[in-house]
Amino acid sequence: MSAIERKAEEPAGGGAAVPEHIAIIMDGNGRWAAARGLPRVEGHRRGVEAVRRAVKAAGELGVRYLTLYSFSSENWSRPKSEILDLMNLMRRFVREDLAELHKGNVRVRIIGERRGLEADIRALIEECENLTRNNTALTLVVAFNYGSRQEIAASVQKIAADVAAGKIRPDEITPELIGQGLDTSGIPDPDLVIRTSGEQRLSNFLLWQAAYAEFVFIPMHWPDFNREALEAALAEYRGRERRFGGLDSGRR
Repeated sequence: MSAIERKAEEPAGGGAAVPEHIAIIMDGNGRWAAARGLPRVEGHRRGVEAVRRAVKAAGELGVRYLTLYSFSSENWSRPKSEILDLMNLMRRFVREDLAELHKGNVRVRIIGERRGLEADIRALIEECENLTRNNTALTLVVAFNYGSRQEIAASVQKIAADVAAGKIRPDEITPELIGQGLDTSGIPDPDLVIRTSGEQRLSNFLLWQAAYAEFVFIPMHWPDFNREALEAALAEYRGRERRFGGLDSGRR
């Protein structure tokens, strides 16, 4: 369901009390560490602790979908030692947290390109998704080796192949059809996108899906993110007038 289709379900004059889908760009691990004279990997380790807090708080607050931008397709340009640290943290997170997530009825979905990942990482991704497939509480979407431009291009390539094969006509191509080919197919568009560390850009994250999302930029670095920060972002969200291209509630 798109954000526009959900508009009728929200109270007049602002966003729903709790957005159905929150997406977070987890930024600032390295700067957090540098400010404390610590190695970057320590910032990433503390970032994992913030992930645990965010997942717990989102579930308790009634959020249905939480998408976390954990590793972008552009992050491969970082030093090899840092990439190795990030991959090892991914391994540790799955091994240490998957059972707890499953026990909490959390469904895990991983979006992003899987080709080129190490075999054990691909196996862990499949284990996460298969074990939690039937869970019905919070859906935790992890954007790993993800790039939104690449995702959109892949969807369009599939459609172009179907047109060439005569399966569909060009005039049958719709935004909905493109959306069905995205990694997030079946996941509602985000209502709220949060970015930590004070940066104010999307960085190739959910470019298509965030067309009508509200944005909240938080100055704190990701390792410091906690329930209070999430609740403050939700309070700002509730004060927004979500018009989806229409007029605000005071104008007719």
